[in-house]
This record gives sequence, structure tokens and C-alpha cells, in this order.
Amino acid sequence: MNVRELLIGSFKAALNAADPLQIVPKHLPDPSTFAGGKLLVIGAGKAAASMAKAVEDSYPDAVPVTGVVITRYGHGLPLRRIRVVEAGHPVPDAQGEAAAREIHDSVAALGPNDLVLALISGGGSSLLSLPVDGVTMADLKDVTRELLRCGAPIQKMNTVRKHLSRIQGGRLAALTRARIVSLIISDVTGDDPTHIASGPTAADPSTFQDALDIINYHGVTPPLSVARYLSRGARGEVPESPKPGDAAFRRVDNRVIATAHASLAMAAAYVQQRGVAPMILGDSVTGESAEVAKVYAALARQIQQYHHPIKPPVALISGGETTVTLRQPAERNQLPGRGGRCSEFLLSLGIELAGTSGVHALACDTDGIDGSEENAGALLFPDALVRAAAKGLDGSKCLARNDAFTFFHALDDLVVTGPTRTNVNDYRIILVQ
Repeated sequence: MNVRELLIGSFKAALNAADPLQIVPKHLPDPSTFAGGKLLVIGAGKAAASMAKAVEDSYPDAVPVTGVVITRYGHGLPLRRIRVVEAGHPVPDAQGEAAAREIHDSVAALGPNDLVLALISGGGSSLLSLPVDGVTMADLKDVTRELLRCGAPIQKMNTVRKHLSRIQGGRLAALTRARIVSLIISDVTGDDPTHIASGPTAADPSTFQDALDIINYHGVTPPLSVARYLSRGARGEVPESPKPGDAAFRRVDNRVIATAHASLAMAAAYVQQRGVAPMILGDSVTGESAEVAKVYAALARQIQQYHHPIKPPVALISGGETTVTLRQPAERNQLPGRGGRCSEFLLSLGIELAGTSGVHALACDTDGIDGSEENAGALLFPDALVRAAAKGLDGSKCLARNDAFTFFHALDDLVVTGPTRTNVNDYRIILVQ
């Protein structure tokens, strides 16, 4: 068994299950449903360009298709009828703000005979950023950076962002008299449309007070404009986001068309066909990457030593979104670490396994970008710590400064895919032989 090929092959299988070019066409509305009206295609997220391409490829030129979608820098595609705008992620920028404003105004101008086809995927929260009046893009950037730094879960971050947005938290649906069909690729645990790209076409059950509580809990000091606006909202001086039961959502059809669970199931079938028993540990794993890895290391040792709860060879497969709380540099002149939650998970796993033979792993973000660098993730082999030490690297010290990228880069064990133009969150596989 070629372990490297097995691990990478399983990741490719997971990606194929979330390929917009394969998934989107099956869910497109029939042209007869918007005959006599306009079809406006809008979207935001890391999968926006490939979803838009699937729309263009599916509808013949006789069907009038126009619109604009926003995706991350480097994730665009050249299209003929739908304009693709590249913008900032995970911190929003002016390019995304201008495109979001265009989407806002275009949707607001539609009538009851028109149809909005919304293409929504992970990453849309920052890409589709249109701050409320009184909050600048600079202030929105500041609070976003602080929430990222403290490791706030994505659902919590999105609760704050919804209440600073003119377009998210269901406000896009409330803008228009047109019907809306939203095709959604989920990158969040639970696959609830309200959390995916901060739910522009989904009802928002959270409140201004919830947003304030999240900021206070994580010790974030927001810009004054943000604090004032959220406080006004909590006092009832600013209208809340549209809630479940709002009449605006009678015209909305939210369809989740790709999920982490479907990708894990495809990866499980891939390894099973190659003689390895799959054990799916869930598609909604959360928590600190380094701590989650400790639990998985204990399970891997249990399986290897005692053949319980399953006999090896087995592939432990999981998805979801862990977090990394950045540590302050121990020394004044020390540079910040490089990497993301997938590589941090693997480094912690390797330290806990301490070279245990017969245990290999891969962890990658399905969007092709793990944190701060251009790799999707990395591979972990039993001799990783020894090979790193021979290059002068201490795994524990790398982990302490959130520098897993440097560790795996030195070993040539990074997984580099380039932009995958999809996103169903993290993919992890641990092979226990």
C-alpha cells in the first residue's frame, strides 16, 4: 500500500464530491420559471466562480444570464455573461465592498416577476461585506481581525458580522420583491444556511445583544463606531435582522447542495475500495486544533494496540472546523508563526503520537488554503519529528509559536493544490495500520 497515494487520493475524492461543476447543474431552476422576468445571478464565496461557470455552461445563450459574483483573490475564472470580482478574504476590503454594493442595488431594483439566483459558499461573510451606515470598512476590518486572532468560532464571528451588514443576516432577501433561489455549498458545522456566508438569504435568529456578548466574551475591544452601533441595536434604536417567520422568506428557496458529510462519505468509499475500513468520526468537529489532535492520537493508539473499537487497518475520517488561538511571541523580536488549523492539528498529532509506527495522517482545507500560506494542508509520517530534528527544528517549539507551516515545509510534506474553487471545510484522515 502506497500510503501517500492513499491519503492524497482520499482527499481528491472528498473534493470531487463538492465540485460545483458537477453539483450545480442538477439544482438550477428551469428557464420556464422565470419566463417574462429577469434572471439575476449573484453570489459570494470561495466557490462562487466555479458555481457561476456551472450556471453559464448549463444555460444556453438564448437564456439571458447576467450578474456578478465575488470570490477570493486568485480564485476567479474568465466567464462571458457573469462578471467575477476578486476581493479580500478572510479580512474584507474595498473591492468586495464595491461589488457587494452593486449586488445590493441590483437586487433591490428587481420586481415580483424576476428571479435572483444566489450562489453562496464559504468565505462569503468577508467577500460580501457592505457595512451599515456609520461603520467604515476600516472598522469592519479591525473587528474581523480581532475575532480571527482570538479564535472565535465561525458561527460567533458571523453573528457579529450579520449585525454590522446591510446585506447579510437575511437582509438581501428583505431588499427585494423578486423570488430567490439560493444554491448553497456548506462550510459550517450543521449546514444551517443562516451561518453560511452569514446567511444573506436566510432568517437570522441571533440578536444585537448576542453580538455584544460575543465581543465581550472574547475580550475584543471593537472600534468605537462598532461598539456604538451594536449598543444602539441592543437598545432597539436600530432595526433587527429579519427573523424566522418574516414574510420576506416566503419568496426564498434555500437549497444546501454540497456538504462536508457527502465529501467524507465519498472519501470513505475510496479507502474502503482499497482494503481499508473507514470510520467516520463526524463532519462537525470543532475546538482548538491542538487539543482535538490529542483526542485523535489517543484513539489511534487504542485501535493499534487493542484493536478496539475497530480492527486495523482503519482510516479515521473527519471534517468540521477547528480553531487556532494565536499565542503571543515568547521573545520581543520573534516573528509570528505561519500556518493554519490543519497543519497545526497535524503537528500536535505528531507530537502526541511521538513517532508511533504505522500511523500516518493528512489534514487539508477543502478550499486549498490552510491559514496564512498557499498550501491546502500537510501530510504526517511517523518519522516527522526525527526528520525535523535533523534539520534543526523542534516540533514542540514550532507548535508553541503556531509555526506548523515551517515544520512541514522543511520536510517537504506540504499538500499544495492551488485554489479548488469549492469549500466544505476541513478534511482529516488518520491511517492506522
